[in-house]
Amino acid sequence: MSMVSRPAHRPEEPPDPATDATATQPAGPEASGTAPEPDARHRLTALQGLAALSLDAMASVAYGPEAIVLVLAAAGAHGLGFTLPVTLAIAALLAVLVASYRQVIAAFPNGGGSYAVAKTHLGHRTALVAAASLVLDYVLNVAVSVTAGVAALTSAFPSLYGDRLWICLAVLVLVTAVNLRGIVDSAKAFIVPTAVFIGAILTMIVVGLFRDAPASTVTADGHASVLAHNATAVGALLLLKAFASGCSALTGVEAVANAVPAFRAPAAKRAQRTEVALGALLGIMLIGLSVLIGRFHLQPVDGVTVLAQLADASLGHNSAFYVVQFATMVLLALAANTSFGGLPVLMSLLARDNYLPHVFALKADRQVHRHGVLALAAVAAALLLFSGGDVNTLVPLFAIGVFVGFTICQVGMVRHWRAERSTGWRGKTLLNGFGALLTGVSAIVVTATKFTEGAWLIVIALPALVLAFEAVHRAYARIGERLGLGRIPEPPRRAHSLVIVPVSHLSRLTCEALNAAVSLGNQVIAVTVTHDAPEDRRAIESLRRDWELWNPGVELLELPSTTRSIGPPIAAYIRDLTTRRDADGSPVSSGAPPSIRVTVLIPEVEPAHLWQRLLQNQRGAVVAHAVRRDTDAVICRLRFRLEATRTL
Repeated sequence: MSMVSRPAHRPEEPPDPATDATATQPAGPEASGTAPEPDARHRLTALQGLAALSLDAMASVAYGPEAIVLVLAAAGAHGLGFTLPVTLAIAALLAVLVASYRQVIAAFPNGGGSYAVAKTHLGHRTALVAAASLVLDYVLNVAVSVTAGVAALTSAFPSLYGDRLWICLAVLVLVTAVNLRGIVDSAKAFIVPTAVFIGAILTMIVVGLFRDAPASTVTADGHASVLAHNATAVGALLLLKAFASGCSALTGVEAVANAVPAFRAPAAKRAQRTEVALGALLGIMLIGLSVLIGRFHLQPVDGVTVLAQLADASLGHNSAFYVVQFATMVLLALAANTSFGGLPVLMSLLARDNYLPHVFALKADRQVHRHGVLALAAVAAALLLFSGGDVNTLVPLFAIGVFVGFTICQVGMVRHWRAERSTGWRGKTLLNGFGALLTGVSAIVVTATKFTEGAWLIVIALPALVLAFEAVHRAYARIGERLGLGRIPEPPRRAHSLVIVPVSHLSRLTCEALNAAVSLGNQVIAVTVTHDAPEDRRAIESLRRDWELWNPGVELLELPSTTRSIGPPIAAYIRDLTTRRDADGSPVSSGAPPSIRVTVLIPEVEPAHLWQRLLQNQRGAVVAHAVRRDTDAVICRLRFRLEATRTL
């Protein structure tokens, strides 16, 4: 049998020409010089991309420096002196990651980030590990971001603490609803909170640099310090742990590379500009806050965040302080939007590669991967219910997956440059290799330090998710084999066509059904299911009499049933037809082309108003379900539309 090119996706349905066109031209319209895509208004500009995809990274300045300080506090005041050097090391890693992901965006403009890199250069198994790590991190990011934002709210208003779970779920519903309208609408909705937060943090840094002493310490007064007073030495392991903890501020850096197709043309260049802007703003804020920590000799205390102390010291305990706190609270809650922008795109790529159900590759209007958005919201809601809205339950699970993805991406880019050997490939290879070393060490340290706190769940979930991806892929491979994908089928041949029409009474619906049936088939049989009960006997006698008077030229066959069901008797009749001997006496074998093609035409009323569907008996759905489950017959559901009547 002749072979044809095998489609890489959707074994149960034909490839989408629009999808295939974009897949064969990865550089997009900007490379071919064609006109902008008609749905450009539903795609992101660079500024909108910053608002839609950077909230996770931006919000991390609220807990990244604090994570460093809390670790170094174990070494006393001397340990806090290493806050800035550790932050500079993280900023250097951030620069490496931003430079790397700029190259990833250029090399893989169809999105996917570390998954796309690994699939091309490291094999499908490593690519699935990268994808699984990103999926876990994106899901956890939603839950952690929402709970952290609500925790900031309940800190300001303690009376709401008992309702924190319901508030978390309400915030999740809000973010999900906005994203179902499209990524551009979510960017427009969140661009103001993002700008307010960035402006507040930069203002706080600038004002603090001009102060010789804290403007206020009211926030920390009366709270116990967590600084160790009997420690004088700072070991390498402590610095390494502080570095790994502070690297939580780098989560979200990869989101832009995952969602390149969401940008307007030229998508790659816009995404690169967004990535650079994200890295520059995040680096400036992290370094600036660390400088202020050393300038004001800040000490971590129980019950007050480091960012709150810095705002108090820089701006004073006034309205500006509350602006910073409120902006931080809002951005933490909305940081979940990064996952809604990146994960559905990644899931669509996995679906096209047959590693997830193909429903995740479908796009609704406004360029929304609706099923991916809803699936993310559902899993995040389950995590919120599991944690009871407590951020401390979820934090130990966070950031492990993203470091795994970082490391795989860096290693993949090393192989990319060595294979391509373009101008400056040695320097780029060294840069990515150094980044792979740093992120790999960070992944090991973070996993080891948080293992007993709950990180062991991620260690189990990661391979389990990879196995699930492969199980889905094997299922699609079997479906493709059964459908004969990649092979030219035999020429079509005409078979005797028998159309079966279930009826229960005579009406215009019955007439329309028979009109359609005689147009479709060589032979038409009307069937009705009968029950041996007094009330049913009168109905079948009436139908038999009316049928003889009407005389449509179609046989009415009665199918007796000992039960009240109507679907199974019809399905049993069809099975009996397909197992009978054909005209020359040979039985129809399973898997062979049938000598008779059976179609079940089910007439149904399409009501004029939606609420009138409640008045229907759903017999058509019952029959269709039984026939689909038990036979190979073609099911045709004829809709008879009722027009709305006007009352004078």
